[in-house]
Amino acid sequence: MNMPRTIVDDATRDMLAGLAMGDVDVLKAAVDIREAEQEGSGLDPRTFSLVKVAALIALDSPPASYLWQVASALDSGATAPDILGVLRAVAPQVGGPKIIAAAPEIMVALGLSLPAAGEDVI
Repeated sequence: MNMPRTIVDDATRDMLAGLAMGDVDVLKAAVDIREAEQEGSGLDPRTFSLVKVAALIALDSPPASYLWQVASALDSGATAPDILGVLRAVAPQVGGPKIIAAAPEIMVALGLSLPAAGEDVI
């Protein structure tokens, strides 16, 4: 199958390459955009961050997304129990499989070790 080629301008290509390589200046620009989005939302930083975590869960987002957003939520004053509360709050809407998929990503983002196979967690 042939994929259609899209014309990508140099600025877009450079921004994507910088993000992919973890370029600090590109990441700072992303943070600046995030701050502007938060201010425009009318939500306080903590609530804004928790809503973003909820969106990641609903979208079954990739692991790297959780690392960034959970750190941001903690920096904004959210706590680990707050993030657990988000999981509980969205569970009826998104379903168990998405909650189960998100839980280990959130654990890793919080710096927790995942339980070994067969290990009791309770």
